[in-house]
Amino acid sequence: MKLVIVTAVEEYQAAILKLFKNAHIENFSSSEIDGHKNKTTLLNTSNWFSGEKLGAESSMFFSFTEDKNIDDLFRLIKEFNQNLETNNPIKAIVVPIERFI
Repeated sequence: MKLVIVTAVEEYQAAILKLFKNAHIENFSSSEIDGHKNKTTLLNTSNWFSGEKLGAESSMFFSFTEDKNIDDLFRLIKEFNQNLETNNPIKAIVVPIERFI
């Protein structure tokens, strides 16, 4: 069993739910988060309050699941990201679990 963590901009929430379903990951949790980039953009430099760092509304999903489901999920995410027209790919990581109850 491993922990898979997936992050993406809020607009992809429905797509991620579908990806989890297609990967047979039925039990998972989610949380709204703010995504940040430290890179200065033209929009930020022209902003009156340019010292403020504005976050992008994002989502984080996580699940304790089996390797096969994670392999399927990573394959589906890779396919999804290859067809994007934006620079906001879905990101995912896997964390091994040493012990659990």
